[in-house]
Amino acid sequence: MIAALAKRLKAAGSQAVVVTGIQDKNAQLLALAINKALGSQVIDTAGTRKLRQGNNADMKAMMTDMKAGKIGGIIIYNANPVYTCPHGDVFAEEVAKLPLSVAFAEHYNETAEHCQYALAVPHYLESWGDVAHKRGHYSMIQPVIRPLFNSRQFQDTLLKWSGENQTYYDYLKSGFIGDFNQAIHDGFVNGEVPETNPASSVDLVAAIDTLNKSIVSADLELCLYTKTSMGDGTMANNPWLQELPDPITRATWDNYLTLSPADAAEKGIKNVTRDNGALDGHMVDITLDGVTIENVPVYIQPGQAKGSVGLALGYGRTAGVRDEMKTGVNAFKFKGKTGAVTLSAPKGMHEFACIQLHHTLAGRHDILKEVSLEDYKHGDPHDWNHKHKFSLNHEEVDKDKARLWQVHDHSNGHHFNLSIDLTTCTGCAACVIACHAENNVPVVGKREMRVSRDMHWLRIDRYYSSEVPSREAAEEEGLGRVEMYHGLERVAENPQVAFQPVMCQHCNNAPCETVCPVAATSHSSQGQNNMAYNRCVGTRYCANNCPYRVRRFNWFRYNENSEFDYYMNDEYGKMVLNPDVTVRSRGVMEKCSLCIQMTQAT
Repeated sequence: MIAALAKRLKAAGSQAVVVTGIQDKNAQLLALAINKALGSQVIDTAGTRKLRQGNNADMKAMMTDMKAGKIGGIIIYNANPVYTCPHGDVFAEEVAKLPLSVAFAEHYNETAEHCQYALAVPHYLESWGDVAHKRGHYSMIQPVIRPLFNSRQFQDTLLKWSGENQTYYDYLKSGFIGDFNQAIHDGFVNGEVPETNPASSVDLVAAIDTLNKSIVSADLELCLYTKTSMGDGTMANNPWLQELPDPITRATWDNYLTLSPADAAEKGIKNVTRDNGALDGHMVDITLDGVTIENVPVYIQPGQAKGSVGLALGYGRTAGVRDEMKTGVNAFKFKGKTGAVTLSAPKGMHEFACIQLHHTLAGRHDILKEVSLEDYKHGDPHDWNHKHKFSLNHEEVDKDKARLWQVHDHSNGHHFNLSIDLTTCTGCAACVIACHAENNVPVVGKREMRVSRDMHWLRIDRYYSSEVPSREAAEEEGLGRVEMYHGLERVAENPQVAFQPVMCQHCNNAPCETVCPVAATSHSSQGQNNMAYNRCVGTRYCANNCPYRVRRFNWFRYNENSEFDYYMNDEYGKMVLNPDVTVRSRGVMEKCSLCIQMTQAT
């Protein structure tokens, strides 16, 4: 296997790249050396990114000095070590003993809770600053709005404490080398990047030997990761992010232990689909290096490597977040821990809020078509994108000849359309959050999400490849009908993953339009399928007739309702609402409008 992998890397040459997720210096040095040998165009060792510059050794040294009484005071800026450090409880105890402790933070958090002084600082969109995010490149930060509150920048406070009378803006401008106004206009400044050769003096044999010695044999190995939605938990009080489905598991409002199907079967851990379509799963206690986290729900993840478990960071917040947002467990307790992971026997059942329980296309490849680049360039398009035929007068004809409705007149004005490049979509769901923000889509909470009452106008379906690739493959293997369907529905042992964003398709002859008894949904001259909210009486016929399942019904009034106390009830949350879009009420159907408020404005 290693020889075959090396052969493929050599064949790819400079187009290849080797990355490692192992937080070990020797592993990283080996990866850099391999990329240098390949001449990889992806890895840039000269213009290195200056992200994640934290140093565990410095943190440990500070903890030691605090315990020894060598530190008289501490200033913490936009950090939350009480939450993110594996020994956060110890850090909180030591901070409380200091003569002076000050926390500067955009949001109240666990660290600010234990400091003598908690000082609010403005958001970065309200601030001035500069950053060196990449070696030789500098970016400028400038405010886009006036400060919403009577807060002061951390840097301005430091200047005042230092006896300076100038503001941080003046300080930045006076110390800037070059044309400050031009830098603000461009947003960045490019400097010279010195040539480096970081891997030239590395003893690769010693690195390999040290890395091999560090490997500990274990039945289960833990991998901590961050979700695309929650990140490190800084924004845990944002209900949009809590309700954003994970791109792979499609679960919301939780973190959980991901486990391979083989390990789950061996340990008797199950995920069960209830009669209301909701997902339940066993809970376990997980122990690593003497630290135990209890009652962690387990999600059985197809395609996960046997012997591995995963747990997302960013959950389990206890301070500065609303009760509804206090979800999941704090996985930072395991940060930096090594060794064998042990799981308790399964106990109790956890209620997941998972919005997609079907994993494969089950042979229905017309839903999501895939083709290799080679076939796309040189193959017959009919093989991978055949056109459907329809019966008319007992003859098979193209869809245009079998049309039931009159063709829309597109000769006047604009006709809008939306295209998504599925070859580049990674399922990150940033578009889902953007849609929420632009169109005042409500947050409904875990209980409603669990029973498939989500309100996302745009969803991203995730499909795994099947154990049996297609019906044709089943026929070639001589499988019977039952075995074929089982194989089409079962996920492959090492599946491929495909993402498909789905929203209202604004059909030319939309089936939802013909069944609405009050014409609340109609077709516009610009090609959009429009909704008249004040005309809708909530029959939900349109949702039943939609083949894409993209219409959303307001089962409750989600604004000005204490049962759904997320962001539409208070004055600050309402500042997020788009004044150009109606806030819908109970009993009204809604869906993607193709951002009609923006097309009208242009």
